[in-house]
Amino acid sequence: MQDIRLIALDLDGTVFDDQKHISPRTLAAIRAALDAGIDVIPATGRSVTGVPEEFLHMEGVRYALTSNGASVVELATGRPVVTLPFETDQALKVLDVLRPFGGAFSLFVNGECCTDEAAAAEVERCCPPELLPYVRASRVLVPDLAELIRTRPGEVEKFSILYADTETRDAAEKAVLAACPDVDATSSVKDNLEVNAPGVNKGRGLMALAAELGLRRDQVMACGDSGNDLAMIQMAGLGVAMGNAFPEVKAVADVITADNNHDGVAEAIERYALGNA
Repeated sequence: MQDIRLIALDLDGTVFDDQKHISPRTLAAIRAALDAGIDVIPATGRSVTGVPEEFLHMEGVRYALTSNGASVVELATGRPVVTLPFETDQALKVLDVLRPFGGAFSLFVNGECCTDEAAAAEVERCCPPELLPYVRASRVLVPDLAELIRTRPGEVEKFSILYADTETRDAAEKAVLAACPDVDATSSVKDNLEVNAPGVNKGRGLMALAAELGLRRDQVMACGDSGNDLAMIQMAGLGVAMGNAFPEVKAVADVITADNNHDGVAEAIERYALGNA
């Protein structure tokens, strides 16, 4: 058994089942890891305001990795541990390229998920039904996203857009990578595009936190399922893909566990962090 001291858990498609619930077995496994002195953190594309209450109020959960690694915060104090934002000019360029494609458009700024009226009107058309409650509750309406970028330098963490169809999503990704080839473009759910600053991903944020905690790579485990988890599964000492993971995620994982509807996270924690057969 490896000496795992830090476990990073993706949320959607990993900790959450398809109904957006965390099973009792998974919660118990997380609790057991925390009681064993292992740091367990949510590692999500969501903003910090979108981290579920089950994590935020669980004693012993000290950190949250959010916005695909652009931000790691200490939950008790709000202290930023890792901050990897866009430069202002590049954020404005990404906005200019992506806005013509429409969609339910949002901008993550210093832990908040911001949108404008035009993008908010697209939410019901573009958002998967199981995500609607989270999206409705987490978005902050602002009058002008470009003005928000200009007035909040060093705070723009991520772009996240839900499209009504795969063709539009793929065209938007192609356009933004043509205009800004260094940005990190990934996806967390169907017909979703997430764009981070160059070189920013969950893996980079996770390993920066590990360094802050004085941990070696082999003491870090990461569990995930989708494109925005790929980097952290590659970089962690033990990368775990859910049984429902994208093929490219399974291809780089060290192990593949059960899917998100059958306690894949609990299985990974029990077997590889706690040493249960």
